[in-house]
Amino acid sequence: MQIFYLVPTRQSVGLTSIALGLVRALQHQGFRVGFTKPVAEDQLTNEHSAHFAREICLIEAPDPIPISQADERLTAGLESELLEEIVGLCMRAAEGNDVLVAEGMHTDAIYPFTPRLNAEIARSLKAEIVLVASAKQGNVLDEISHMAQRMSKVGCHIAGAIINKAPPSFEVEVTREALGDITLWGVVPYDASLLAPRTLDIARHLNARVLAEGEIATRRVLETVITARSAAEMIHRLTPGALIMVAGDRDDVMLATALAASNGVQLAGLILTHGSEIDPRVRKLAAHAFSGGLPILSVATDSFATATRIDHLPGAVPTDDIARMNTVLDAVADQLWASVLTDSVRMPASIQMSPPAFRYRLIQTARMANQRIVLPEGDEPRTIRAAVICTEKEIARCVLLGKRAVIEAVAAAQGVVLPPTLEIIDPDDIREQYVEPLVEMRRSKGLTPAQARDQLQDTVVLGTMMLAMDTVDGLVSGAVHTTASTVRPALQLIKTEPGSSIVSSVFFMLMPDQVLVYGDCAINPDPTAAELAEIALQSAASARAFGIEPKVAMISYSTGSSGTGADVEKVRQATELARTKAPDLAIDGPLQYDAASVREVGQQKAPGSKVAGEATVFVFPDLNTGNTTYKAVQRSANVISLGPMLQGLNKPVNDLSRGALVDDIVFTIALTAIQARARGA
Repeated sequence: MQIFYLVPTRQSVGLTSIALGLVRALQHQGFRVGFTKPVAEDQLTNEHSAHFAREICLIEAPDPIPISQADERLTAGLESELLEEIVGLCMRAAEGNDVLVAEGMHTDAIYPFTPRLNAEIARSLKAEIVLVASAKQGNVLDEISHMAQRMSKVGCHIAGAIINKAPPSFEVEVTREALGDITLWGVVPYDASLLAPRTLDIARHLNARVLAEGEIATRRVLETVITARSAAEMIHRLTPGALIMVAGDRDDVMLATALAASNGVQLAGLILTHGSEIDPRVRKLAAHAFSGGLPILSVATDSFATATRIDHLPGAVPTDDIARMNTVLDAVADQLWASVLTDSVRMPASIQMSPPAFRYRLIQTARMANQRIVLPEGDEPRTIRAAVICTEKEIARCVLLGKRAVIEAVAAAQGVVLPPTLEIIDPDDIREQYVEPLVEMRRSKGLTPAQARDQLQDTVVLGTMMLAMDTVDGLVSGAVHTTASTVRPALQLIKTEPGSSIVSSVFFMLMPDQVLVYGDCAINPDPTAAELAEIALQSAASARAFGIEPKVAMISYSTGSSGTGADVEKVRQATELARTKAPDLAIDGPLQYDAASVREVGQQKAPGSKVAGEATVFVFPDLNTGNTTYKAVQRSANVISLGPMLQGLNKPVNDLSRGALVDDIVFTIALTAIQARARGA
C-alpha cells in the first residue's frame, strides 16, 4: 500500500480539488484508489472532501475527525491516542486499494498546531508528501522549497509537487528545472469558468425571493451586470452567463433581457433590487420569455450592496453541485502528467479494468486514432457541445452538418465558443456530389436522380453517403432521430462487414468496480440460434477491442441442463455454434444471470465452468430481455452505460439515445473513432 499525503504550501491553493483530481488521475491509470481527509478543519466546508469522494469518485471515504476534537486531545496530552485513531481511519480507507490519497490541513491561526500535526500524520502513515501550491499569488518556487525543507527536516519524504491556478504566462519547464530534486507532477491552469456558481447558489447566498425558478439549478453565473445605463447601451452585456441586476422601475432593461432570453441567450438570471417585482403589464407582455427558463430573483438590498455580497460568495463547491465538481476534477486530472504518476506509484501485480480506467483509455485511444467523424444533427445543442469538447481535447475530427449561421447561433445561445478547427459543412454545398453515387448504389431498387436528391435532404442519409464514399471515417446520430432513421441508411448503403450476416449492438456497462459488455440490447427483437451465436462472437470481439478480456455468458432463465423449452434450447444451440466457430473463446450457456455474475452462485450451479461467476460479456436471448435488463441495471444501480455501439457493419455507424447527455455523445464519438481505426488498421 502506497500513501500520498497532500500538504498545502499556504491557504487557498485549491487543496480539495487537487486531492480529488489526483484520485481521478490515478483511477484513470487503473489503480484502485482510496481517499481520506483525516482531520476536517471546518466541519461545514471540509466535509465536502469525503462527500465528493463518495459521490463522484465512488470511494467509501470515512468521516474525518473534527479539528476541534483534535485540538482537545492535543491540549489534554493525548497526541498518541489521536494519531492512533487517525492511522486506524486511514487504514480503513486504504483497505483493498493500491494507493491511498490523504488530504492534509492548511495552516490556521486559530489552530497553530496544524503544520506539526501534518508531519506527525505523514510519519505515522509512512506516507509520501505531495506539496500543493498556487501560482496565482506570491512566489510559488519559494513556497514549495520552503515547505519541502520544513517537512524534510522532521523526517518526511517529499514525493513531488503540484502547482494549481497557473496563469497563461507560467513557465513550466523553467519551474521544473528550478525545483531541482522535487518532482513536479503537473501544472493546473487557472480557469475562471471552473469557479462559476449556479444561479441557485447566488439565490441561497443572498437569501433572495425566487419570482421565477426557471433553470436556476443549472444556469451558471460568469459575470454580474449592474444596469445603470439605458437598455440600448447595455445590450452588448446580454451574453450567456450574465446575471442582470436591475431596479424594479427599469422596464426597458427587463424587456431587453426578456427579448434576449426569447432569442435563446442563456442568461444566468435577472435580479430585481430594493425588493421590487416585475410590473404585471411587463410580465404579461414578456410571459413567453419569462417562462422559458430564465431565473428571476428579488432582493431587499440595493445594487451596490447586492454586488458586494455576490463578490463574497464562498469559493467552495456546494455539496449538491456534482456537475461543477466533476468538471473541476476532470480539469485537474487532465493536467497531471500520467508518466510522472506512473513512475511515482509502485505498480501492483495486475490492474483491473475499472470504469474510470476504461473511460480514460477510451479517450486516449480515440486521440491516437485521429478519425474524422460526421455528426448529421449538426445544429442540435448537445451535439454541438460534444463536437466542441471532442475538438478541443482532440478526441476526433468532428464534422457538423448544418447551416453555419444556425450552428453559430445555437452555440452562442449556450455560451459555447466554436473552435476554428471544428469543421462545419452546409449540406447544400455537398449534396449534389452524392446524387450519382447514391443512384448507382440503389440502382437495383430503381432509384432515380430526383428521388436521390430527395433522400439526401435527410442529413443522416447524406452523412451515411459521406461514410460510404470514405469522405469521413464514422457517423454518430440519434440525438433527435430514431434508431431506425440512423440504422436503415447504414444497412442500405454501408451494409454488413465480410463474414457478418447481422448487425447487432453492445452497451458498455460501467459497474462500480468493473466494465461489463451487454449485447444485444437495441437492434434484434428475436434472433435465431445462428444469429445469437454471431451476436456472441461480435460482442466478444468488441470487448477484446476495448481491452476487456471476453468471458461470454449466454443468458437464459435456466442454467446448464436444468431447464427445457424452445427458448432454452435456442441459447444452448447458439452456444455450441459459437464454440464451433471460436474454439478458443471462453463461452458458456445457457446460464442464469446470477450464475454468470456471482462467483458463489456460479460455482454451485455450473461447477467447472470457465465463465460462470466471472462473465464479462452477457449475451441476452432476445431484445425484450436485453433492453429491459440493461435499463433496470442502469437506473436501479445508478450505472453509467455507454452505447449502443453497433457491430457487424462494414463501417462504423452509432446510434444515440434521444435522451443522451453531452458526455454520452462524447464517449460515443470516441467509440466510433476507435472502431474506425480498427477497420482501417
